[in-house]
Amino acid sequence: EGRVPGRQSARTVSSAGTRPAATATTGTTGTAGTTATTATTATAGTMHDEGVQAAHDRGVRARAILASRGVTPTASPVSGADVRVGTASWTDPTMTAPGVFYPGDVRDARSRLEFYASRHSMVEVDATYYSLPSRGVAERWAERTPDGFCFDIKAHALMTGHATSVARLPQDLRAALPKGIADHAEVRTSELPGELVDEVWRRFIDALEPLRACGKLGALLLQMPRNFTPSGETERTLDALRARAGDLLCAVEFRHASWVTESERRARTLALLRAHDLAYVMVDAPSGFSTSMPPIAAVTSERLAVVRLHGRRRETWNRPVPVVSERYRYLYDASELGSWVPTIIDVAQRTQGVHVVMNNCHANYGTSNADEISALLVEADLERRRMYREGRVLTESGESVGGT
Repeated sequence: EGRVPGRQSARTVSSAGTRPAATATTGTTGTAGTTATTATTATAGTMHDEGVQAAHDRGVRARAILASRGVTPTASPVSGADVRVGTASWTDPTMTAPGVFYPGDVRDARSRLEFYASRHSMVEVDATYYSLPSRGVAERWAERTPDGFCFDIKAHALMTGHATSVARLPQDLRAALPKGIADHAEVRTSELPGELVDEVWRRFIDALEPLRACGKLGALLLQMPRNFTPSGETERTLDALRARAGDLLCAVEFRHASWVTESERRARTLALLRAHDLAYVMVDAPSGFSTSMPPIAAVTSERLAVVRLHGRRRETWNRPVPVVSERYRYLYDASELGSWVPTIIDVAQRTQGVHVVMNNCHANYGTSNADEISALLVEADLERRRMYREGRVLTESGESVGGT
């Protein structure tokens, strides 16, 4: 392990794969070509919120680098490894707004996913956290994406101990709720009888079968509540999650720093995840909060490593926001993205795959940053291979030694 520099009213997820809908603006246009180098916060008009045009231009330059190196947008940016880079949405309203990410003739659910999949090799579906998916939805996702594409799926709120909207549950599950709870706005897992929780899990996993059958199912993301802190009880919860998930590839994202801040606790946490073949989710997020996970680099599953980049917008991190994407309205600069490149390349040599997920899904910020980090990975990998051929190695400080 080491260190490096988180609306829809329908009761099932639509094939568009959206988060709950909201009205949002697309941001202001910044100066094309501007590249920031340092900062830790973002507010409208700062270097980390340069606007749609600036993000677009940066993405164009990154894709040009990939093309110059003979790397297609959906190929692994690290040779000899399966590294996939994508975003945590392809249908956020700020992303589908005219002139942001999609061409003008790309307007429906099918063409949006097809276009997205031509630019990135994976996507994370967060809509399944709010509403249970269906087989029909998964079948359409599979049909609209090319061979080799994969979907990471975020577990439903009731699967990880969160509260969920009663109105978004299927009608038969609402009817089966204990007396009195059906009239509540929200319900928590702890309020439900075991057989109802079992049924949520059964339906969820069954709905993913079309993706699994065609090889397009990535990881099941188990994002734990912010008050999920280390204890014997929560460790048993992780045991139970693995048992319920069966042989599914799973990744766990903690949202309380106490799991890894102290060395003894960190060792215990990582050992627990390794014992259950649960991938530890490496996180980039605002620092300084109890819910801020430090950027620990750790591999706890031979099958997968996951890096999720949430942006570093401190002023919205722990506060209610009228639009979900506002929390993640942050355009990373090259140095911030570059700080993760050595870690990604390193873990790619120790796992069967790496998923790098840009969760800063405001407008085209996530998609452009995905292109940029892919280009940085390609350049760093080329340098790594060149040095290897010359018999040189890099020290931890980044200096090269050896060779002639």
